[in-house]
Amino acid sequence: MSVATEALAPVDEAGVVQAVREAAARRMPLAVEGHGSKRAMLRPVQAARTLSTAGLTGITLHKPAELVLSARAGTPLAEIEAELARHNQMLAAELPDFSGLFGHERPSTLGGMVAANLSGPRRIAASGALRDQVLGVRAVTGHAEVVRSGGRVHKNVTGLDLCKLLAGSHGTLGILTEITLKLAPRPEASLTLAVGVADLAAGVAALSAGLGSPFGVTGAALLPEGAAEFGLEGPTALLRLEDMAQFLPHRAGRLQQDLAGFGTVTLAEGEASRGLWRAVRDVRLLEAAPEQAVWRLSVRPGAGPNLAWRLNKAFGARLLLDWGGGLLWVAGPASDTAHAAVMAAARAAGGTFTLFRAPDSLRSAVPVLPEEPPALAGIAARVKAAMDPEGILNPGRMRG
Repeated sequence: MSVATEALAPVDEAGVVQAVREAAARRMPLAVEGHGSKRAMLRPVQAARTLSTAGLTGITLHKPAELVLSARAGTPLAEIEAELARHNQMLAAELPDFSGLFGHERPSTLGGMVAANLSGPRRIAASGALRDQVLGVRAVTGHAEVVRSGGRVHKNVTGLDLCKLLAGSHGTLGILTEITLKLAPRPEASLTLAVGVADLAAGVAALSAGLGSPFGVTGAALLPEGAAEFGLEGPTALLRLEDMAQFLPHRAGRLQQDLAGFGTVTLAEGEASRGLWRAVRDVRLLEAAPEQAVWRLSVRPGAGPNLAWRLNKAFGARLLLDWGGGLLWVAGPASDTAHAAVMAAARAAGGTFTLFRAPDSLRSAVPVLPEEPPALAGIAARVKAAMDPEGILNPGRMRG
């Protein structure tokens, strides 16, 4: 269990530097977070102090014509999204809101999302993952040095891409203080084709057909049990189209014809379509009970149905598939046995797993991420030694 008892709340980058300098001098670990919205992810951090970047707020640059935005790490996503909406723009990675999954109402910050490299359903489109949208960062390393990469200033203390390193490092390499992102135009209209399928294998085949079509699918998810609140019963494949309103009917009609062989196709348009994809994005349709653990598995799409069957047989898993069937959200008992079954299934499928949500007792006792290959582990160790030599930033967060 995390043992942080003292909170540090700097309001600018200089304050972060000072806090890290003092912690490094005393070799005192820091639990780094924004508002703590992802505190229950991965392993609990053993640290006497929490350093929050929630005080580092504000959009520092927005050039709508160039599709570029910079903001301090503690800026709430809601503030950024409101600014972008005024210019009919958006964050291309479709960042999820996991407050429901984690059972709290703490707001997500830009820094927290980049540190976790979280992306929503649009990850499968040309936009790619969140880290692919990061043009530049400012961060404070574990030896209290400000480093900058990308954007208007280029500096890299490791010889590797600093933006890529920090995105997904969960605050273990450096504390993000400012991020520059590339943006995307907001689609004028959204339409979803819901295909009632016989089973998960047919569902993944329908998703693959849609993704392989020339119609520009921007979301491809599979609901093994449907979604009653949206009027969907039984296994349902979802394919999203987004564009100017005048072009969608033709594209949807053509795609509907292509999908007819997989099952009955119904359409959801406008807010009904957007609401459905928000529920997919935020994993709300998984319907995981509060006491259950939640895992996130990444596999090749063709392996998804068999993996789902294996986990359902092992412990009655509830599932939601996204990214064309390559991303599986799994809910089940928060037990060593269930976790071992997930690890074995992911390994057999040639994929990876993340213990995304679980009680501290389980997160502290089991691997929350796969073991790294020796060569990759060696690189990671050298990067960690270069950026956080005293090991004070979120120690144990990713691996024990």
